[in-house]
Amino acid sequence: MNPESDDIKEIAKQKVLQAYAIVKRPCIALDSGFFISELNGFPRAYVNHMLETIGIDGVLKLLINVENRFSEFRSCLAFYDGEIMKFFESSSPGMISDEMRGTENDKKWSDLWYIFIPKNYDKTLAEFNDKDFTEYRDQKEDSCMIKFGEWYNSLY
Repeated sequence: MNPESDDIKEIAKQKVLQAYAIVKRPCIALDSGFFISELNGFPRAYVNHMLETIGIDGVLKLLINVENRFSEFRSCLAFYDGEIMKFFESSSPGMISDEMRGTENDKKWSDLWYIFIPKNYDKTLAEFNDKDFTEYRDQKEDSCMIKFGEWYNSLY
């Protein structure tokens, strides 16, 4: 795998090829990234590196006085069975807040959750209550996992 790539589709492809080479059976692999429109897509697939270096405070500083705060999480699931290579992509659009907001709880999966405001909401993921999470999850019908599951089930 090319660790220098910031293309989540290419990373997912390399992961699934590596997995298939080991197990010689159908495999799936997933890669995700976070894309900030005003920063030319930064950090892309380098989310963890960005969090370890400039962190959330650094992202907020880069966006001081910036009106376009559009961002999105993107995911790509790759399937490979030795013959068929298929990709399933999804995104979760939203905006970057002006400051860190919310509290930590057991649903947290990234510090980005303190600054990411999903589309059609006015609060960060860290400000969500259980009802908000359920509603948000149920809206994600275009999830790459759901797309893969529907495709895979259609084969049998």
